[in-house]
Amino acid sequence: ALPPGVTRRIVCSGIRHGGGHGGWQNRTMRLTAPKQWSQTDLTAKLHREPGPRFLRWDRNRVLQHVAKTTLAAAVCWGVAMLLGLHDGYWGAISAIIVLQSNVGSTVRASRDRLIGTCIGASFGFLFSLWNALPWNFMCALMASMLVCGMLGLRTSSRLAGVTVCIVMLVQTAGSHWSIAFDRVVEVLLGIVIALAVSSLVLPDRARLRLRDNLAQQYLTLGALFEATLQGFRGEPAKNLPELREECSRLLNNSTQLLEAARNEPSGGAGWREGLLTLAQFGRSLFDALTALDLAVQGSNDDAYAHQLEPALDRLATDIRNGFQYVAYCTHNWRFHVPPMGINLEEDIAQLEARMAEVRHTGSKFGQAEILRAYAVQLHLKQIARTLKASRVETGEAIGEAKR
Repeated sequence: ALPPGVTRRIVCSGIRHGGGHGGWQNRTMRLTAPKQWSQTDLTAKLHREPGPRFLRWDRNRVLQHVAKTTLAAAVCWGVAMLLGLHDGYWGAISAIIVLQSNVGSTVRASRDRLIGTCIGASFGFLFSLWNALPWNFMCALMASMLVCGMLGLRTSSRLAGVTVCIVMLVQTAGSHWSIAFDRVVEVLLGIVIALAVSSLVLPDRARLRLRDNLAQQYLTLGALFEATLQGFRGEPAKNLPELREECSRLLNNSTQLLEAARNEPSGGAGWREGLLTLAQFGRSLFDALTALDLAVQGSNDDAYAHQLEPALDRLATDIRNGFQYVAYCTHNWRFHVPPMGINLEEDIAQLEARMAEVRHTGSKFGQAEILRAYAVQLHLKQIARTLKASRVETGEAIGEAKR
């Protein structure tokens, strides 16, 4: 069901009608094909295979960040010494603070720090002309933080307060004006060097991290779907709480990375819209899976649901494959090719037809299990259509031709 070069192992637990005896069986379906570099990369980046901890891709990212931060601080200190700045260490401190794990976050942190420093230095100098400690200091601190707050710059407000303290309270031979000016220059130096190192030395783009996070998110949502549906027949999966917690973590990561990605230069046509579309659909799918979990609670060998096979099993299997296919499309940033062997609308039509066929048998079963079967099929249809829309609308957002 997946394109060439994709290897997947899909464990379908629970819902399968078995050989005309009314029993359900567990099954394992294996889709195997030679791995290509893209799928190998996806597997490594999304931590789907175990390996030495010190060689894992996320550990390498941490080492890169440490090396880049050290380089930025050292370069900043050296440049400050060459320029003869009095307190060049403030530039190195600024470089360490603003250099984040990706370019977008570095740009945002640099903006906040520069704005906060300029506002704090301005108010610190102006109120220092009123020689009435501690009242002038208190007024400067309150005014600078209030201005930042009114402008919606909460992070900058803390930095503005720190700058006021440095300008007005640090005892040096220079005037308050020279302290304020040097402070701005040193911070600006640290910001420029941090941005240069972040952008030029092993650049880590927030949009690429977000893309990989979304790919992992859809893989995990697929695992959560499988674990949730297992509770429709027998005991719920033991790893269901862990999968739900992992999905929540990935959703939060996507929100943070999406904010950072907005601060980066363009990465291609419609990439912002595409990433935003995928993130929104991922949250909608998580909400739909939460509703499905509520719908399957209380299931205990529901005989009415047995009659919906094989249509119910076919739809569930294609939804599982669909989650993995969207993850594959996300990693390769190609959404215009429909998945071969997966036809969710046809599966939905067959399930609806099957439910119409068995509707007359409702009097033989308990009301609770009939309602549960209807609720499950409604949620499956919603998940299937939302999953399909996530691929189609993302392709449209990035300008790919419809197919």
